Amino acid sequence: MAYTTAVLLIVLVFVGVPLQVAAGRGQVVSVVGTMHGFLYIVYLFTAFDLSRRIGLGFGRMVLVLLAGTVPFCAIVSERLLTRMIEREHSYRPVERADLPKS
Repeated sequence: MAYTTAVLLIVLVFVGVPLQVAAGRGQVVSVVGTMHGFLYIVYLFTAFDLSRRIGLGFGRMVLVLLAGTVPFCAIVSERLLTRMIEREHSYRPVERADLPKS
């Protein structure tokens, strides 16, 4: 969700808004803006649930939730949070060889 929200916000800010201002074409803003708005709500619920499950502090949780409002921040915060979780919880992704054979 972080990547999707961030990419839509980047397209909105760096493509849609300049097209609307310079060329008077608001179609990109209306479509991408609506998609970003809807998916940002999904991002908020997803990030809140994840933050609660891993026991993230209130301050960090708020920063993660606000990251979807600044272009590129959601991507950076997702990467930093993933590294923090891996470091603090000694988490390592499950490798295909580790999965039980069925």
